[in-house]
Amino acid sequence: MTEHDGGPSARKLEEGRLLKELEAIHRTRHETLLHGSDDALVTHTKRMNELEHEYVRRHPQRAQTASRTRSGARARTEGEHKEQSM
Repeated sequence: MTEHDGGPSARKLEEGRLLKELEAIHRTRHETLLHGSDDALVTHTKRMNELEHEYVRRHPQRAQTASRTRSGARARTEGEHKEQSM
């Protein structure tokens, strides 16, 4: 992506700055969703997607927690159902 009003292209950010941008955008997401204008929400979503895609591009083998995967969530849900039926 090219530079835009939302800041420099995610591809141009050094690693530390990319992480700080991601932290900031996730921190402000809920407030933007609840109280931002439609334009603000669209802009926020585009920037968040740009930053997240860049992070995943740089870290395709990032550590994943088993419980945060589809199969891990299913196992957790199945375990909860078993506990509730006992």
